[in-house]
Amino acid sequence: MIFLVISLVLSTVLVSVTIPLARRFGLVTDVSTRKHPAHTHSGIIPRAGGAPIYLAILITCLIALPMTKILFYILLAGALLVIVGLLDDKYDISPYIRFGMNMIIAGIAIAGGIGIPYISNPFGGQILLTQPQIVINFFGPHVIWIIADAIAIVWLVSMMNIVNWSKGIDGQLPGYVAIACIFLALITKRYSPYDIDAGHTKILAQIVAGAFLGFWPWNFYPQRIMPGYGGGTLAGFMLGILTILTFGKVGTLLLVLSIPILDGFYTILRRIQSRGNPFRGDANHLHHLLLRRGWDKRLIVLLYVVITTICGIFSLLIPNGIEKLFVIIVVYAVLFGWIYWLSKEDKINTINESNDKQKQS
Repeated sequence: MIFLVISLVLSTVLVSVTIPLARRFGLVTDVSTRKHPAHTHSGIIPRAGGAPIYLAILITCLIALPMTKILFYILLAGALLVIVGLLDDKYDISPYIRFGMNMIIAGIAIAGGIGIPYISNPFGGQILLTQPQIVINFFGPHVIWIIADAIAIVWLVSMMNIVNWSKGIDGQLPGYVAIACIFLALITKRYSPYDIDAGHTKILAQIVAGAFLGFWPWNFYPQRIMPGYGGGTLAGFMLGILTILTFGKVGTLLLVLSIPILDGFYTILRRIQSRGNPFRGDANHLHHLLLRRGWDKRLIVLLYVVITTICGIFSLLIPNGIEKLFVIIVVYAVLFGWIYWLSKEDKINTINESNDKQKQS
């Protein structure tokens, strides 16, 4: 746990330096000039939170881990995500450009040798994804697993966006991300201590957890800095990478991140059903629905933390296989029903308020 502490301390110190720099260079969100339907804050808040989080991860990795090819590409991809995030913090990049950059950056990480060679079959055994293959010679031979690498890119890009969407409340993102990383570290220790690079995945998970824990106090209500697009996508990217490196822990992350994943899935369905743009933000995520029902921001963060922790405990206690699949289905069904009910109630309340205004006018 020493590296978790080092990463935490570095993140805390670096955030304190980043806040005045973000203000100086205009990396801020001013709700009076920067309109966005998803805003839940007021005033001028510095963004650029992804930079200190990434630097804490980078420095601690250089201290704790050998610089392998895979780690180099992970850190390179993370740096590119933060750069895109900083540009978005300053200029509000088009969501289409951001999505395209997500695809490219995920491909860079996969080019470093990260892939999903198989997925666990809940009914027993494994489903291999290493065929068909393409071998190319570019500064040495490289093997491309067509299906495995394509699935890995889709997985990473999905995680970047899903996790990024669940950061609209002060303190929301770093809390559940840090907890998820801690449980991934525990799962790695329990099931596969000699995964890639002699068990260094466990250390990497602890480092990422520490970086987000160090950021949390600064982001907690009332927040003094926001994660920004870089912080949100970096969180999703690292969680997706850790899942791949632990070979077959996709089910674990699906369970631990059940709320943000379901919120993201329902958001896409809702936008498509209403013939809206799936890439355009709105104020109808789960945290927005709860805010309009009168929930306190700290209570919403507590909800995410508690459910992530409970699901993480389930992931430790329940063995992989049909039992875990059953628990995932039950948890998703309950949470989906709850989000659906909240959404319908919110729509009814909006219609009623609109009718009342018309009567008054």
